Amino acid sequence: MTVRPPGWFEPLLARLGTARAEDFTRLTTPAEGGRESAVLVLLGEQPGVGPDVLVLQRAANLRNHAGQPAFPGGAADPEDADVRATALREANEEVGLDPGSVTVLAELPKLWIPVSDFVVTPVLAWWHDPHPVHPREPAEVAHVARLPVSELVDPANRMLVRHPSGWIGPAFSARGMLVWGFTAGVLATLLEMGGWARPWSRKRVVELPPSGATPAPSAGTDEVDETALR
Repeated sequence: MTVRPPGWFEPLLARLGTARAEDFTRLTTPAEGGRESAVLVLLGEQPGVGPDVLVLQRAANLRNHAGQPAFPGGAADPEDADVRATALREANEEVGLDPGSVTVLAELPKLWIPVSDFVVTPVLAWWHDPHPVHPREPAEVAHVARLPVSELVDPANRMLVRHPSGWIGPAFSARGMLVWGFTAGVLATLLEMGGWARPWSRKRVVELPPSGATPAPSAGTDEVDETALR
Protein backbone atom coordinates (compact mmCIF):
# COMPACT_ATOMS: atom_id res chain seq x y z
CA MET A 1 0.00 0.00 0.00
CA THR A 2 1.35 3.42 -0.98
CA VAL A 3 0.01 6.50 0.77
CA ARG A 4 0.97 10.05 -0.14
CA PRO A 5 2.90 11.63 2.77
CA PRO A 6 1.80 14.96 4.28
CA GLY A 7 3.07 18.26 2.94
CA TRP A 8 5.68 18.73 5.67
CA PHE A 9 7.67 15.90 4.07
CA GLU A 10 8.17 17.75 0.78
CA PRO A 11 11.22 19.94 1.64
CA LEU A 12 13.06 16.91 3.04
CA LEU A 13 12.25 14.67 0.08
CA ALA A 14 13.30 17.38 -2.35
CA ARG A 15 16.64 17.84 -0.59
CA LEU A 16 17.29 14.10 -0.39
CA GLY A 17 17.10 13.93 -4.16
CA THR A 18 20.63 15.37 -4.30
CA ALA A 19 21.94 14.03 -0.98
CA ARG A 20 25.40 12.49 -0.78
CA ALA A 21 27.14 10.49 1.93
CA GLU A 22 29.31 13.56 2.55
CA ASP A 23 26.22 15.41 3.76
CA PHE A 24 25.95 12.93 6.64
CA THR A 25 29.51 11.98 7.52
CA ARG A 26 33.16 12.80 6.93
CA LEU A 27 33.94 9.10 6.60
CA THR A 28 34.28 7.64 3.12
CA THR A 29 32.13 4.56 2.61
CA PRO A 30 34.37 1.78 1.26
CA ALA A 31 33.64 0.64 -2.29
CA GLU A 32 33.88 -2.99 -1.17
CA GLY A 33 33.55 -4.88 2.07
CA GLY A 34 31.60 -4.01 5.16
CA ARG A 35 28.51 -5.82 6.36
CA GLU A 36 25.39 -4.69 4.53
CA SER A 37 22.72 -3.39 6.88
CA ALA A 38 19.81 -0.97 7.01
CA VAL A 39 17.91 1.13 9.53
CA LEU A 40 14.37 2.47 9.32
CA VAL A 41 13.98 6.22 9.81
CA LEU A 42 10.25 6.17 10.44
CA LEU A 43 8.46 9.51 10.60
CA GLY A 44 4.88 9.67 11.82
CA GLU A 45 2.50 12.27 13.12
CA GLN A 46 0.39 12.54 16.27
CA PRO A 47 -2.60 14.86 16.81
CA GLY A 48 -1.58 17.82 18.92
CA VAL A 49 2.08 16.76 18.76
CA GLY A 50 3.02 16.93 15.09
CA PRO A 51 5.75 14.96 13.28
CA ASP A 52 7.77 12.43 15.25
CA VAL A 53 10.38 9.73 14.73
CA LEU A 54 10.52 6.18 16.08
CA VAL A 55 13.62 5.41 18.16
CA LEU A 56 14.51 2.44 20.33
CA GLN A 57 17.05 1.97 23.11
CA ARG A 58 19.30 -1.07 23.07
CA ALA A 59 19.38 -3.32 26.12
CA ALA A 60 22.14 -2.51 28.60
CA ASN A 61 23.73 -5.98 28.49
CA LEU A 62 24.39 -6.25 24.76
CA ARG A 63 27.93 -6.87 23.55
CA ASN A 64 27.83 -4.01 21.04
CA HIS A 65 26.16 -0.60 21.42
CA ALA A 66 24.75 -1.50 24.84
CA GLY A 67 22.18 1.00 26.08
CA GLN A 68 22.48 3.20 23.01
CA PRO A 69 19.54 4.77 21.20
CA ALA A 70 19.04 3.65 17.61
CA PHE A 71 16.70 3.49 14.69
CA PRO A 72 15.17 0.03 14.24
CA GLY A 73 17.39 -1.99 11.95
CA GLY A 74 20.26 -4.38 11.60
CA ALA A 75 22.27 -6.60 9.28
CA ALA A 76 20.84 -7.92 6.03
CA ASP A 77 19.74 -11.53 5.81
CA PRO A 78 20.27 -13.58 2.64
CA GLU A 79 16.51 -13.79 2.07
CA ASP A 80 16.03 -10.00 2.18
CA ALA A 81 15.15 -8.68 -1.28
CA ASP A 82 16.85 -5.32 -0.67
CA VAL A 83 17.75 -2.81 2.04
CA ARG A 84 14.12 -1.75 2.35
CA ALA A 85 13.16 -5.33 3.15
CA THR A 86 15.98 -5.49 5.71
CA ALA A 87 14.83 -2.32 7.48
CA LEU A 88 11.19 -3.42 7.62
CA ARG A 89 12.00 -6.96 8.74
CA GLU A 90 14.27 -5.73 11.52
CA ALA A 91 11.67 -3.20 12.71
CA ASN A 92 9.09 -5.96 12.87
CA GLU A 93 11.40 -8.26 14.79
CA GLU A 94 12.55 -5.58 17.23
CA VAL A 95 9.39 -3.60 18.00
CA GLY A 96 6.52 -5.40 16.27
CA LEU A 97 6.10 -2.85 13.48
CA ASP A 98 3.54 -3.89 10.86
CA PRO A 99 5.24 -3.41 7.45
CA GLY A 100 1.81 -2.72 5.95
CA SER A 101 1.51 0.40 8.09
CA VAL A 102 4.56 1.96 6.43
CA THR A 103 5.16 3.72 3.12
CA VAL A 104 8.85 3.71 2.16
CA LEU A 105 9.81 7.02 0.53
CA ALA A 106 13.57 7.08 -0.03
CA GLU A 107 16.91 5.43 0.57
CA LEU A 108 19.64 7.64 2.00
CA PRO A 109 23.29 7.25 0.97
CA LYS A 110 25.18 4.28 2.37
CA LEU A 111 27.09 5.22 5.54
CA TRP A 112 30.01 3.34 7.08
CA ILE A 113 30.30 2.60 10.81
CA PRO A 114 33.96 1.61 11.31
CA VAL A 115 33.64 0.14 14.81
CA SER A 116 31.28 -2.58 13.58
CA ASP A 117 32.28 -2.42 9.88
CA PHE A 118 28.61 -2.08 8.96
CA VAL A 119 27.65 -0.29 5.76
CA VAL A 120 24.27 1.14 6.71
CA THR A 121 21.54 2.39 4.40
CA PRO A 122 19.03 4.55 6.28
CA VAL A 123 15.56 3.97 4.78
CA LEU A 124 13.18 6.91 5.15
CA ALA A 125 9.51 6.05 5.55
CA TRP A 126 6.10 7.55 6.39
CA TRP A 127 4.11 5.80 9.11
CA HIS A 128 0.71 6.25 7.49
CA ASP A 129 -1.12 3.87 9.85
CA PRO A 130 0.59 4.07 13.27
CA HIS A 131 -0.10 1.45 15.90
CA PRO A 132 1.29 0.51 19.32
CA VAL A 133 4.84 -0.87 19.28
CA HIS A 134 6.93 -2.39 22.06
CA PRO A 135 10.17 -4.32 22.58
CA ARG A 136 9.60 -7.84 21.24
CA GLU A 137 12.90 -9.09 22.64
CA PRO A 138 13.60 -7.33 25.97
CA ALA A 139 17.05 -8.90 26.00
CA GLU A 140 17.88 -6.79 22.94
CA VAL A 141 15.55 -3.77 23.10
CA ALA A 142 14.88 -2.01 26.40
CA HIS A 143 12.58 0.80 25.32
CA VAL A 144 10.73 2.23 22.31
CA ALA A 145 9.60 5.84 21.92
CA ARG A 146 8.13 8.23 19.39
CA LEU A 147 10.20 11.39 19.72
CA PRO A 148 8.43 14.58 18.56
CA VAL A 149 10.39 16.67 16.08
CA SER A 150 9.31 19.76 18.03
CA GLU A 151 11.19 18.45 21.06
CA LEU A 152 14.24 17.37 19.08
CA VAL A 153 14.69 20.84 17.56
CA ASP A 154 14.07 22.68 20.84
CA PRO A 155 17.41 24.38 21.63
CA ALA A 156 16.98 23.37 25.28
CA ASN A 157 17.11 19.71 24.19
CA ARG A 158 20.20 19.93 21.98
CA MET A 159 23.79 19.54 23.11
CA LEU A 160 27.13 17.94 22.39
CA VAL A 161 28.26 14.74 24.06
CA ARG A 162 31.85 13.77 24.83
CA HIS A 163 32.62 10.06 24.95
CA PRO A 164 35.43 8.83 27.25
CA SER A 165 37.39 8.02 24.07
CA GLY A 166 37.48 11.75 23.27
CA TRP A 167 34.91 11.60 20.46
CA ILE A 168 32.45 14.52 20.46
CA GLY A 169 29.21 14.76 18.52
CA PRO A 170 25.66 16.10 18.51
CA ALA A 171 22.95 14.78 20.82
CA PHE A 172 19.30 15.26 21.66
CA SER A 173 17.37 14.87 24.90
CA ALA A 174 13.70 13.93 24.49
CA ARG A 175 11.15 11.83 26.36
CA GLY A 176 13.74 10.63 28.84
CA MET A 177 16.17 9.47 26.13
CA LEU A 178 19.62 10.84 25.31
CA VAL A 179 20.06 10.26 21.59
CA TRP A 180 23.68 10.42 20.42
CA GLY A 181 26.19 8.75 18.09
CA PHE A 182 25.25 7.59 14.60
CA THR A 183 21.52 8.02 15.23
CA ALA A 184 21.86 11.61 16.44
CA GLY A 185 24.10 12.46 13.51
CA VAL A 186 21.60 11.21 10.94
CA LEU A 187 18.77 13.00 12.76
CA ALA A 188 20.72 16.27 12.90
CA THR A 189 21.29 16.21 9.14
CA LEU A 190 17.69 15.30 8.33
CA LEU A 191 16.34 18.06 10.57
CA GLU A 192 18.49 20.55 8.68
CA MET A 193 17.45 19.20 5.30
CA GLY A 194 13.77 19.28 6.26
CA GLY A 195 14.00 22.89 7.36
CA TRP A 196 13.03 22.08 10.95
CA ALA A 197 16.31 22.81 12.76
CA ARG A 198 16.58 25.84 15.04
CA PRO A 199 19.74 27.62 16.22
CA TRP A 200 21.23 26.01 19.33
CA SER A 201 24.29 26.51 21.52
CA ARG A 202 27.39 24.36 20.94
CA LYS A 203 28.71 25.36 24.36
CA ARG A 204 26.66 22.76 26.23
CA VAL A 205 28.73 19.56 26.45
CA VAL A 206 27.55 16.46 28.32
CA GLU A 207 30.03 13.80 29.42
CA LEU A 208 29.00 10.24 28.59
CA PRO A 209 29.75 7.62 31.24
CA PRO A 210 32.29 4.94 30.29
CA SER A 211 30.56 2.05 28.56
CA GLY A 212 33.42 0.03 27.14
CA ALA A 213 32.13 0.58 23.62
CA THR A 214 34.05 2.56 21.04
CA PRO A 215 31.62 4.98 19.41
CA ALA A 216 31.27 5.35 15.66
CA PRO A 217 31.76 8.90 14.40
CA SER A 218 28.33 10.39 13.95
CA ALA A 219 27.04 12.20 10.94
CA GLY A 220 27.98 15.82 11.01
CA THR A 221 31.16 15.82 13.09
CA ASP A 222 33.93 13.95 14.81
CA GLU A 223 35.34 16.95 16.67
CA VAL A 224 34.19 20.30 18.03
CA ASP A 225 34.15 22.41 14.88
CA GLU A 226 31.60 25.22 14.58
CA THR A 227 31.61 24.95 10.79
CA ALA A 228 30.82 21.25 10.81
CA LEU A 229 28.39 20.86 13.68
CA ARG A 230 24.69 20.94 12.93
